[in-house]
Amino acid sequence: MATQTMNMVQAINLTLKKELARDNSVILIGEDIGRNGGVFRVTDGLQKEFGEKRVVDTPLAELGIISIAFGMAVAGLKPVAEIQFGGFVYSGMDHIIDHISRIRNRTRGRFTCPMVIRTPYSAGIRALEHHSESMESIFVHTPGLKVVIPSSPYEAKGLLTSAIRDPDPVIFFEPSRVYRAIKEEVPEEDYTIPLGKANVAHEGSDITVISYGAMMKTVLQAFELLKSKYSIEVIDLRTLSPLDEDTIINSVKKTGRCVVVHEAPKTLGMGAEITALINEKAMLNLEAPVERVASFDIPVPFLQMETHYFPDINRVVAGIEKVMNF
Repeated sequence: MATQTMNMVQAINLTLKKELARDNSVILIGEDIGRNGGVFRVTDGLQKEFGEKRVVDTPLAELGIISIAFGMAVAGLKPVAEIQFGGFVYSGMDHIIDHISRIRNRTRGRFTCPMVIRTPYSAGIRALEHHSESMESIFVHTPGLKVVIPSSPYEAKGLLTSAIRDPDPVIFFEPSRVYRAIKEEVPEEDYTIPLGKANVAHEGSDITVISYGAMMKTVLQAFELLKSKYSIEVIDLRTLSPLDEDTIINSVKKTGRCVVVHEAPKTLGMGAEITALINEKAMLNLEAPVERVASFDIPVPFLQMETHYFPDINRVVAGIEKVMNF
C-alpha cells in the first residue's frame, strides 16, 4: 500500500478530496473554505477541483452553516460543515441539539441526518479563548450525536472517512495544536477506522492511562519517560460517543489502576464519566482510586498563560505516580 508522509491538515484534505470524488452527494460548506482554502488551509484546492457547487463558501454565520447543512442532510446529501473554531459552534446549538441529533428518533427512522460538523478545537496555538476551548462533553451529553477526536494524521484520515460515510450526525473535533505538529506515514488508499472503537496504543499490566486528541502526544511522552519503571497500558479513545466501554473496563480489570487525561475542564469532563463507568463495572478490581488529570475550571487563559492551563508531562507523570504509590 502506497503511503505519504503528511501532517493532519494534509491527511484531512486528502480525505475530503477522496470522498468528494467517490460520492457526488458529499458537499463541503463553510466560511472561507473555497477560494481561501479554510482558515487552516484544510480545504485548500478543493473548490478549484470540484467547483463552487460542491465546495460552498458562506458568510460568517455559523447558525446558517449548520442549519443549511441540516437541510441538505435530511434531503439526501452528505454535507461536511466546517466551523472555523470550536467556540463558534455555540451559535448553532439550537439546531444541533434540538434537531440534528433528534431527527432519526423524532421521525421514527423515516429521516436520518448523515452530516459531519468539522471544527478545530483545544488550546496551544496562542489564540483567544473562543478559538481554544475543549467543549466535547457538551456533545457527548447529547443523545443522537457521535463525537470523534483524532490524535494523529493516520487516525484523522481513517476516522473522518468513517464519519462522512456514517448515516447519522458526527461532531469531528480536530486538535489545532496537532494540525502541523505531527507527521507520519499515511496510506494514500481508502481505509476506515470504526467509530466507537478505542485504540490500545501500548499494552501494559501495571496501570491504564486513557486520553484522546492533543493530549495523546503528552501521554505518550510520559509513557516514554516511565516505561522502564512501570508497565503502562495507553488507550486512545478516538471516539468519545459512543464510548468503547469494553476496552476501558477490560484494561482496568487487568491493571487495577487508571489515570484519565484530558484538556477540557475537570468538572463533568470525560474523566468524570470514565471514573463513574469504572466504579460501576470494575470497582472491585481497583487497587487505587481513579485519577483525573485535566485542565482547570476556568476559561482558557490568554497567550503565554495557556501552557499552564492544560496538563503538561509533569502533571501526567505526577498523576501516574500518585496512583502507583497509593
